[in-house]
Order: sequence, then C-alpha cells, then structure tokens
Amino acid sequence: MLIVAVGVNHRTAPVEIREKLSFLPHSLPANLKKLHHYPGIEGCAIISTCNRTEIYAVPRELDEGLHAIWNFLSEYSGLDISEIKNCTFCHTLYDSIRHLFRVSAGLDSMILGETQILGQVREAYEVALKAGTTNNVINTLFQQAIVVGKRVRTETGIDKNAVSVSYAAVELAKQKFGELNGRSVLVVGAGKMSELTAKHLVSNGVSGVIVSNRSFDRAEMLAEKFNGKAVKFEELSSHMKGADIVISSTAASHYVIRYPDIQELLNDNPGKKVMLIDIAVPRDIDPRIGELPGVSLYDIDDLQSVVDNNLAERRQAAVASESIIEDELNEFMRWLATQFVVPTIAALKKMGEEIKQKELERALNRLGDVSDRQYKVISSMANSIVKQLLHFPVVRLKEYAVTTEGHLYTEVLQNLFDLEVDGQRPKKKEPPKQIDLSAWVSEEEYYRSKGQNGGASLEKNY
Repeated sequence: MLIVAVGVNHRTAPVEIREKLSFLPHSLPANLKKLHHYPGIEGCAIISTCNRTEIYAVPRELDEGLHAIWNFLSEYSGLDISEIKNCTFCHTLYDSIRHLFRVSAGLDSMILGETQILGQVREAYEVALKAGTTNNVINTLFQQAIVVGKRVRTETGIDKNAVSVSYAAVELAKQKFGELNGRSVLVVGAGKMSELTAKHLVSNGVSGVIVSNRSFDRAEMLAEKFNGKAVKFEELSSHMKGADIVISSTAASHYVIRYPDIQELLNDNPGKKVMLIDIAVPRDIDPRIGELPGVSLYDIDDLQSVVDNNLAERRQAAVASESIIEDELNEFMRWLATQFVVPTIAALKKMGEEIKQKELERALNRLGDVSDRQYKVISSMANSIVKQLLHFPVVRLKEYAVTTEGHLYTEVLQNLFDLEVDGQRPKKKEPPKQIDLSAWVSEEEYYRSKGQNGGASLEKNY
C-alpha cells in the first residue's frame, strides 16, 4: 500500500504562495471530500497551519495519486500545476511516514520542538475522520503520529526548555517563585512582546494582571484580554507594591522604572521580593535596581542567554528524537507490509472454506443419515484438514510480507491458487511455457552413443 505526502512549508515556498494553498478550518471538510472523490485516492487528510499545508493520501497507483493531488491543488489555488510542483515537496512511503512523524514531534517546525503542532496534527486527523475521507492506513498513520509526538516529548523533554524571549521570562519566574498560581504581574507597555509575555504567564498560573501604558486606551484593551485592570502611567509606582512580577517593554528613551521608586517601595514593604523583567531596548529599568535586596532583575541579554542555552538542549533532544522516530517508522512499516497480504490471506481462507463446505456437503449426501456425533466428527475433521493445509502458507506469507520480496510472494500465492483479491488489480496470468522435448535424449541413447552397454543395464533396472 502506498502513502504519499505533498505540501508546502516555510522552507519550500514564500508566504504569498503558502497563503494561496492554505485552507481555512471551515472549508476543510468540503475540500477533503473533493480530493477524496478524485480517481485513485482511497484515503486522505490535510494539515493546514500558518506555516504549512500538507496533504497525506493513500493512492491506488503512485502517478495517478500524485496527479490527482496536483490537479486538486491547482483547482483550489488557481496556480499552474508546474508552479505547484516547483514549490511543493513530495514524499512517498518511508519518507512520507517519517516526515509526518517528524512534524508531529516538532522537529520540522520553525521553533524546534514546538508543542502546538501536535494538537494541529490531531485536529487534522479528527476533521478528516469526521469528513469520512480516511481509510485504515490513514487512520493508523495519524494515530501513530500522535503517539510518536507524545513519546518524543515525554522521553526527550524537547519542549521543556523555552526558546522564545517571551517564554524565557516565564521560565525565570518559575525558577524564582516555583509555582506561579496566585502570583500577580504588572505589565508596563502594551506592545506585542508585553502581550506575549503576559499571555505565557497567565497560562502558567498568574492570576492578577495590571497593565500600564502611556496610552490608557491601549492599556485597557490589553488588560481586557486577561481579565485584568488598566492603570494610568503616572500612577505606575503606586501599583508596584501589589505585583510579584514586573514586565517592562516600552519605546521610551529613558528609564521608566527608576531606582528611587523601587528603593522607596522596598523600604515601605520590608521583606518584599519582586522580579523585574526588562525586555526593552533601550532599557526601561535602571540596572542599579538589581543591586537592591529582594530584587531579581533580568534584561533582554539575560533572556537571550536562557534561549540560547535551551536551544542547545533542544538540539540534543532532537538527536534522541530521531532515534525514536526510526523505531516507530520500522514498526509502522511492518504493520503496513502485513496489510498488503491481509486481502490475499482472506481470499485464501475463503477459498478453503468454500471447498470444505462443498466437499462436506457432498460426503454427507453420500453417507445418508448420520448421527449428530458422526456429523460433528466429520465436520471437525474437515475443518482441521483445511486449517492445517493453510496454516504454513499463511504464516510464511506474513513473515515474507515484511521483506523486500513480500509483494512477489503475495502475487505468486494469488496465481498458484487463482485468487481474486478485492482492492488489488489481478495480474495478467501468462500460460506456462511448453517444454520442447525433441532435443532431449534418453539415458539409454546417451550410453549407446558412448559405446557403453547402457541398454542392458537399464533393462535389468527397469
């Protein structure tokens, strides 16, 4: 059985191409069904994210399947097939399976080891399953890919170390406070970096969010996203006493959090511990504040250092991840190989059952009336004969299925027993070659030609 993967990602195509080949979530079911209706496509699923669009399909024939996918993408996007071929990758069998496993594990992402892609693979499978466009191979492939993604993250911890500046701030906060549940954060500045950092902190347990910005309207908009409250910029220092973590990322050309303000805060609140994270360039927080007791101050270079160290650890985890993927790939290929012989085995058993029933019925008709015990004995014997005759051919075929000659043994068995196998195109059976015996000589003639008494000895022997 064939598996193909055709798609675009951030490595193969620019954004103007990727956006034409992307699918909105609400349009996926209809487009999946459209692809599934193309001749030769037995099952399919589509992963579509901001950075990738990938089609996984099981075609009856490789060329037929690839042309169906390219035609489908061309019809959907309005791009020429030649243009689509130039910007898409195409993987078959081993490579397509390995690619999906690597995608699910986060090894093919812009951010190595990202967690979000695993949920996107699961969602793509669920959409295809609900749309009715999967088959047994697609089902097993995606289920196994999800297992691989989970296993890689569990065994290697590839997603445990932050590789973005905004999430590095969360990691440092966890190191200082342990659990962040019940902690509060004061966000100074309402830009994208401030929002991302606040988002990561809230998702990790921070419950109170205060936002301060020179534009109060923007502060209110950001605070609303986290069910927090906005405060005026000139009241910033008075609200610091209620914050465990302060994140500052403004475009100011001077310090917005000054040494005297924090010194006064600590004097008024003995024993207070506060974490200050300065993501701005130029810096928002006076670096002398880091010398005050109870204060932990980190700037953008500190955060980048954390990111660099964590990225190195993720690269090491990626090496171990590749080994896991190869193990899972080999296991899946063994399963896939046996799937090719399953219809042949089923056809062989069906033939054996039909012969058994036919001959059993004929024998019972000849015997006339037989007792229940006699019927059971005869029936049991017929079952046993068929099972024993077919046992070793079935076992051997399963063993050969995982070798490079598996297809050959399957076709030989089909031809030997003249099996019609559902879902597989019958091979044209060539008549056996006739052996020309005219050129052969008998043993007796051979000995006579050598002047030996072969004939007399042959008469004695035969």
